[in-house]
Amino acid sequence: MNAQTQSTATAGFDPARVRRDFPILHQQVNGHPLVYLDNAATTQKPASVIEAIANYYRHDNANVHRGVHTLSDRATQHFEQARLRVSGFINSPRPEQVIWTRGTTEAINLVADSWGRANLVPGDKILVSWLEHHSNIVPWQLVAAATGAEVIPVPVSESGDIDLAALDMLLDERVKMVAVNHVSNAIGTVNPVIEIVRRARAAGALVLVDGAQAVGHWAVDVQALDCDFYAFSGHKLFGPTGIGVLWGRESLLEAMPPFLGGGEMIETVSFAGTTFNSLPFKFEAGTPNIAGAIGLAAAIDYLDGIDRVAAAEHEAGLLAMTLELAADIDGLQRVGTPAHAAGIFSFLLAGSHPSDVGMLLDQQGIAVRTGHHCAQPLMERFGVPGTVRASYSIYNTHEDVTRLFEGIRKASSLFG
Repeated sequence: MNAQTQSTATAGFDPARVRRDFPILHQQVNGHPLVYLDNAATTQKPASVIEAIANYYRHDNANVHRGVHTLSDRATQHFEQARLRVSGFINSPRPEQVIWTRGTTEAINLVADSWGRANLVPGDKILVSWLEHHSNIVPWQLVAAATGAEVIPVPVSESGDIDLAALDMLLDERVKMVAVNHVSNAIGTVNPVIEIVRRARAAGALVLVDGAQAVGHWAVDVQALDCDFYAFSGHKLFGPTGIGVLWGRESLLEAMPPFLGGGEMIETVSFAGTTFNSLPFKFEAGTPNIAGAIGLAAAIDYLDGIDRVAAAEHEAGLLAMTLELAADIDGLQRVGTPAHAAGIFSFLLAGSHPSDVGMLLDQQGIAVRTGHHCAQPLMERFGVPGTVRASYSIYNTHEDVTRLFEGIRKASSLFG
């Protein structure tokens, strides 16, 4: 390997220092130091995020927007400050365009149900790429069944890239929505979102982007992307589970009917009729995940303290090292070779089932994901039942990659 691959830190970024901020990484698993390579499923949390959540419960626990007492006032301030932090983080024109959800899945369901039921009619089309997570397929299937619309898959190439020529062929006046991920959770494809939006816009279609796998790796600017909706989850951004974000164009959100009914999303209620609250509260029925929002803001604060460009370069270096080492192992097949990939490496090992490889790696303290990764259509496209997936983040090191391949070589010797 070359000197660049062997380096332990990228200029302006030191993964060893970052690792010290994540308590869970400093433990033994099955008698070995933990190597956590399941970041596409969920990222670990820095101590500052854990403390922010604990401090809310220690000092400020109260419901928001409804109380006149001091605890409620403090909780509301922290909660709405968190919305402001997210708004700035994705460069939203206004914080009112940031809708709290339970995660990416709920955010996409909100758009499919609220916008879809109000706007789709029989004969309309929704384009969904073969790269999508089930969360960006099933909600569209449900609303299509309810409205008479049709879900059309957008092909991907042998490498795992969206076929833009095929997309152009599919885009016609009946296409009302294009749903696409920013990064494939299964094989790491980084989609050309700006180009996809441009082509969809020219055909008169809206674009929803599933950003769950992107926000943890680089800065996201919704205005630069020019998309209509952008969804992501806190737990893949070093924040807590159970909190997510839907960003949408203000005109679209204003026109959409409420998704859920109940407290907070109303202005007035009577048996003669109900009027609804303004944005963003129209879509936030019930007591929200206050601690989750505060934890997500703390995660954004943490990311603001590191050089994200250098961190992304470090992750790219980990993937480059991975591909070098993989080339030396007989029987190892990489699944998906996209032109531009995030730090995700999906593979198969000859003579073995992915779950067997995953369990053997776990015995050595190495956490990876196995299976279809909630992307069964993509697995069908590649003709495989599933893969072993190693996914990198800011706290992973070259030593982690070395440990991974020590484990893979052991699996190869056992199963080969």
